[in-house]
Amino acid sequence: MDLGIDGNAALVTAGTAGLGLASAEALARANCDVAVCGRDTDRLERAEAQLEQLGDGDVLAVEADITDEAELEGFVDETIETFGRLDHVVTSAGGPPSGPFSETTDEEWYDAYDLLVMSVVRTVRAAQPTLSEDGGGTVVNITSRSVKEVIDDLVLSNSVRRAVIGLMKTLSHEFAPDVRVNAVMPGAHETSRIEELVEQGVERGDYPDYEAGLDDWSEGIPLERVGDPEELGEAVAWLSSERASYIDGAAVPVDGGSTRSV
Repeated sequence: MDLGIDGNAALVTAGTAGLGLASAEALARANCDVAVCGRDTDRLERAEAQLEQLGDGDVLAVEADITDEAELEGFVDETIETFGRLDHVVTSAGGPPSGPFSETTDEEWYDAYDLLVMSVVRTVRAAQPTLSEDGGGTVVNITSRSVKEVIDDLVLSNSVRRAVIGLMKTLSHEFAPDVRVNAVMPGAHETSRIEELVEQGVERGDYPDYEAGLDDWSEGIPLERVGDPEELGEAVAWLSSERASYIDGAAVPVDGGSTRSV
């Protein structure tokens, strides 16, 4: 399907691994110019090399910490300066620490808010004037199915990520009609994080092999498998595209049907 965004410019925060990288890859395959940021130099170089192989657009990789306001705003400014435009923003972030309420410190609460919420606020605030210039801009926030249905031992994700959904819905009204704002709510996907957790389980003897561990992660998912990150990336690219031009303020589950709430 032609997404109609050939030649557009897209920015993806924390886009060097996991679902952020998968989203950047999907946008690159749609022939967008793509900018990604990350803190790890090696990951940044690998992501840049991967993205350069996927489409006709240019690639910008910037070392930046999304919890650092100056670095994040600098990333947005450098993207606009390099590409001369900015059409699509995708916000992504790593997950906060797991754990129950009783073991979560004040510092962890503030860190999670900075990571998950303020990174979105600062990115969108810096990008919005350029997104709105010609109309047709988009923002897609990558959150988690935990904003819809709480997950045991993830009090920070369950609580703090919901602020991003409230922000998304608010901005979908404030920025319309020039900029559409949506979110995706991913369930389990076979990212490097899940791969690491499964491999650790194999080493501990919890699973006889990697496939058995992946099957365990698939338990309770109606489609009976975890997602491929590419599938989430394609959903993000579609929401960013002209094919989804009448979708605004939506939080879309991409979880194989695992969320039970309506």
